[in-house]
Amino acid sequence: MPENMIGQIINGELIAMPRPSPKHCNVVSGIGFEIGPPYRFGRGGPGGWIILDEPEIKLGQDIFVPDLAGWKKERLPKFPNTNYISVPPDWVCEVLSPSTEKTDRAKKMPIYALFGVSYLWLINPVEEIFEVYKLDSGRWMLFSVYAENDKVRAEPFQEIEIDLQNLWFEAEE
Repeated sequence: MPENMIGQIINGELIAMPRPSPKHCNVVSGIGFEIGPPYRFGRGGPGGWIILDEPEIKLGQDIFVPDLAGWKKERLPKFPNTNYISVPPDWVCEVLSPSTEKTDRAKKMPIYALFGVSYLWLINPVEEIFEVYKLDSGRWMLFSVYAENDKVRAEPFQEIEIDLQNLWFEAEE
């Protein structure tokens, strides 16, 4: 895989995607800055989570690299001795781009559901839309949609408020 690409194996197919844009990285970093201190470290929040940027996750024969993923500590008390984690996360955040949206929605979402990921956030930095999905009886239910400068309290991190205006980044003209 070239250095400027990320590879994932989905349904037995190697899918190469370009490294994310600065706008994409800004959203990922912003979400990490918001939820990391209260949920991973217990600063201003309940703690009890492991939150990772771009972890390699092996679910069955599929290998994913979501933008962010989180596990309740009791489900992932220690890191494995492998480069990948085979325990399905409790929460995944995918930041959408024109080159990844179809794969994230049509290929990855069903597999996340099959393996019992409880919450999924899809964030589109171009359209400034934040979608929250909750797994219900093995199916994704759109729980809420936020946009532009909304203030968000989104499961499973509803104890904190995320101001979406801090996530969006204006590109040069």
